[in-house]
Amino acid sequence: MLSSSPDVRAELADAVAEYQAGANVAQLLARLQEIASLAPTPDALADAAEPFRQIPEVAGPLYERIVAERPTDARALVILASAYWLSGRGPEVVGDLASRAISADPGNRGAWHLWALTESAPRQRVTRWQQVCARFPQDDLAKANLADNLASLAGAEHDAAALSLAIAAYEELLASAREPAQRQALEAAVRTLKGWRL
Repeated sequence: MLSSSPDVRAELADAVAEYQAGANVAQLLARLQEIASLAPTPDALADAAEPFRQIPEVAGPLYERIVAERPTDARALVILASAYWLSGRGPEVVGDLASRAISADPGNRGAWHLWALTESAPRQRVTRWQQVCARFPQDDLAKANLADNLASLAGAEHDAAALSLAIAAYEELLASAREPAQRQALEAAVRTLKGWRL
């Protein structure tokens, strides 16, 4: 039970610690609802939730409340969409949140990543990653996702054009890679793809 003037951050930390010790989801959700209802502002709730953004069962319920109060807050929409994705809510609801975030802030890369990720058709997913890469040309994570999706498309559909584009995408990443482990992985990917016979 919360005090009449709760320290939202401390109450939330306590609720998460109890959940991690006992794994009682129902108890966690009840406490999160109470904490969210007593937070003085969405900003205070977001601030308290920040350390727990990577725990979807915590971030999801809290950011549902934040998004309800700030429906055009792109960052909040992306955090909620990520929590939903990690908890298995599916591509439709996550894609809708990502599209709303893009509408609110076309420069939010996280929104674009989720938008591309949630496309279920492989060829259309490649097209989406191409759009993300065109919009954010320095985004190596988007380039890696594009390369991976092109390679997957090439293998699944025996598509020589997709294979050629996948090799080019991995080679572009290799050209700027600095970490030895990353370079080795990219070199192995290029070598493997160049050995494919479609």
